[in-house]
Amino acid sequence: MKKTAVLALGGNAIIKAGQKGTISEQFANTRDALDGIVELIRQGYQLSITHGNGPQVGNLLLQQEAGAKAGLPALPLGVLNAATEGTMGYMIEQSLQNKLHGQGLDKQVITIVSQVVVDRDDPSLKNPTKYVGSSYYSLDEAKALKESLGWSLKEDSGKGWRRVVPSPLPIEIIPAGTIKTLVHQGQIVIAAGGGGIPVCRTENGLLEGIDAVIDKDFASALLALNIQADLFVILTGVDKVALNYSKPNAQELDTMTVAEAQRYYDEGQFPAGSMGPKIRAAIDFLSRGGSEVLITSLPRIVEAFAGKTGTRMVR
Repeated sequence: MKKTAVLALGGNAIIKAGQKGTISEQFANTRDALDGIVELIRQGYQLSITHGNGPQVGNLLLQQEAGAKAGLPALPLGVLNAATEGTMGYMIEQSLQNKLHGQGLDKQVITIVSQVVVDRDDPSLKNPTKYVGSSYYSLDEAKALKESLGWSLKEDSGKGWRRVVPSPLPIEIIPAGTIKTLVHQGQIVIAAGGGGIPVCRTENGLLEGIDAVIDKDFASALLALNIQADLFVILTGVDKVALNYSKPNAQELDTMTVAEAQRYYDEGQFPAGSMGPKIRAAIDFLSRGGSEVLITSLPRIVEAFAGKTGTRMVR
């Protein structure tokens, strides 16, 4: 019996630390990132792939800022999310198609640019806290950007002012039914990239975009539930989740239950800026009926599927 999995691929796998993020670099990184995924397809797994877009959308924000100084109208963040879904989906789709073709695997790869519904009354919409982009500004620059572009900015750890946006929770993935059908037919579907395009419903049921960023791990967890995936896989920068991370008494975990994960989270083991959102998304998936979560690094994904590394979470 074939198993279905959702793989949440980090955006930092496509633009690596220290790189400028040229399209040549991104294509090369994408090709390098897919070998393990091809092996899983060879083994018969039915896959949907999601991806982060932090570095990519950050670059687009800088382009908007530069364009605004030249008198060009800036695009809203929701549209930039859609743009990264298209460009990154194209890179992953083409690179994966070529690798599959090279290994004689006859599979279709499809990118679906995905609208994701959030609650128009989500508290985060009135209290933006998620930092986006990599630029820091002086107080005067922050005031000018707020005036010219309508940005919200907050001081960040004494380094300067950064743009912040709302990060509402996803409640519905518009094309989830189509994604489920395609995946269970054996197609490989790239969807909900960067958390998807945030939209809300008006009082008469119409969709409209909002200026926000949806956490891609929460959107990936929702997608895994919607398509009835057997396994939700969070690919990150470490082979296993660890307690006391980066400390001399660090302890890597082979397995965790939901109760254990929640206790460790409440104790502060998983900070908001690193493993925290991933653990919360894993808890959400399992608490709502999901079967299993695997957290590991992309280079070790095949070994992790074989049970040789990674952290597995169960109810």
